[in-house]
Amino acid sequence: MPLVDMPLEELKTYQGRNPRPDDFDEYWDAALAEMRSVDPQVEMKPSGYELPSAECLSLYFTGVGGARIHAKYARPTGLDKPAPAIVLFHGYTWRSDDWFNLLSWTSQGFCVAAMDCRGQGGLSEDVGGVKGNTHNGHIIRGLDDSPEKLLYRSIFLDTAQLAGIVMGLPEVDASRVGATGGSQGGGLTLACAALEPRIKRAAPIYPFLCDYLRVWEMDMAANAYAELKTFFKHFDPLHKRKDEIFTRLGYIDNQHLARRIRAEILMPIGLMDTICPPSTQFAAYNKITSKKDLLIYPDYGHEGLIGVWDAILQFMLGM
Repeated sequence: MPLVDMPLEELKTYQGRNPRPDDFDEYWDAALAEMRSVDPQVEMKPSGYELPSAECLSLYFTGVGGARIHAKYARPTGLDKPAPAIVLFHGYTWRSDDWFNLLSWTSQGFCVAAMDCRGQGGLSEDVGGVKGNTHNGHIIRGLDDSPEKLLYRSIFLDTAQLAGIVMGLPEVDASRVGATGGSQGGGLTLACAALEPRIKRAAPIYPFLCDYLRVWEMDMAANAYAELKTFFKHFDPLHKRKDEIFTRLGYIDNQHLARRIRAEILMPIGLMDTICPPSTQFAAYNKITSKKDLLIYPDYGHEGLIGVWDAILQFMLGM
């Protein structure tokens, strides 16, 4: 079959290229401590969307830096005992799904929370306040400031904070909470499972935000990763800071967070993916030490994968 990346047998052992900062664990331990120090001031408000089978609410909480984060939250009506729950994460620049798409979960007895990423297409706040370039991308946001100002640090923490809030709701069985999403949502699923170790099962679909240096070296810094090339062209045209820049990006590289994951993992990957190259996804998958499995689609790229949501639903029903 044609290849856009390494042969499958090489992918299964690939360990990634992007450097890992020496203080990576200390960085994320401090980030989690900051998150836990924030009073989330959780609010549930009527969404205005009414259904006989599920209650649809707008959930708001305060994240790191003071941003108010929004998620759609739906719970089945008539629950008589704590239910399993799913947290959902959307693709890059987009927003949480329509209520209609949350109902496949509530119809099976799940509570479900779908987060809007700060600074993207939904209702979550972006409080800003970083030095340097903010044009054309969130990977590079804060790259010329301190590492604590990287925007994805805040977004990754939002995923863990939301999961923890959902686990604390009286209608939710905290021991049966899963996470899923595709592309950016897949990357955020990995981050959520890494930073909230109580996540039971996670299904990251062709995850974004992995192994940035590999993307660069493959000359695939286009589409979702185009901002990497833009940053270098504008701010380091001679590549004098290349090692420094990719090391800093290592703080928000899911391949390095993957070692923290305790959840059971199901990861769908398309081997013809030219948006998030397969090797970058395997760099994260190969570092996961918990129980895990792949759904490999040899002929598919970064697109809808036939049968993937059926498989994920069955996977989550087993929590």
